[in-house]
Amino acid sequence: MGDDEGRGPVSSMNDISGLPSAGAAAGAYAVALSGVNLSLGCGGASVHILRDSELHIAHGEAVALLGPSGSGKSTLLMVMTGLERPDSGSVIVAGQDLRKLDEDALARFRGTNVGIVFQAFHLIPTMTALENVAVPLELAGEREALVRAERELAAVGLAQRLNHYPAELSGGEQQRVALARALAPNPAIIVADEPTGNLDEATGREIIELMFRGHRERGTTLVLVTHDTALAARCDRVLHMHSGQIAPSLPTPLAGQGREGATGTS
Repeated sequence: MGDDEGRGPVSSMNDISGLPSAGAAAGAYAVALSGVNLSLGCGGASVHILRDSELHIAHGEAVALLGPSGSGKSTLLMVMTGLERPDSGSVIVAGQDLRKLDEDALARFRGTNVGIVFQAFHLIPTMTALENVAVPLELAGEREALVRAERELAAVGLAQRLNHYPAELSGGEQQRVALARALAPNPAIIVADEPTGNLDEATGREIIELMFRGHRERGTTLVLVTHDTALAARCDRVLHMHSGQIAPSLPTPLAGQGREGATGTS
């Protein structure tokens, strides 16, 4: 991984063919969720968050998830990334059946296959921007972690802020660091949960442009949770969630066209 100079900011999507097979049908998708149910709480306080949710996302596809608060969008992302285990159903991501992984294996899987961008930046406050981006690379055994991290930060316009701590960065700069950290391992899949929710409109637009550029240049699969219909229209498909279920979807009018020409921020 460390010797592959082609895996910088403009490299292609990870080859995930070496992962254990979860079946030919599921292997055709970057994400394949089937019959997923999840309840939180116990007894009379139990709340059914996801109800027989079905979701299939192709390799390299960009998909937006829309829906009211409490509809299950963020929970679906948590299941998709292995941060939450469903009560039942099949969860196959990047060719791997997540049900078969223990917590340590899930962490290793996420570190190399899934990049996550949250609304709250979740940077380590005692580490510089460079060190924050290097963390997933170091955990993956990357020998040139700091070199790769510097390259990723330069790609999001922070070449002059490498040694600044999160408290010394603006909100937009912190989200750029978070995006660089998510993209650094060249994951097969990027999931973003309201990534511009804490940013002003202009800054949010810059972050979205960087995220879609990373998606296009690397060929990653992108799953985006947002309340912004204009932003969602930049994706290949828009899915609507209601009461823990995903409604049938159609391709967006902009699918297959130059997404950089579209507008819309959170």
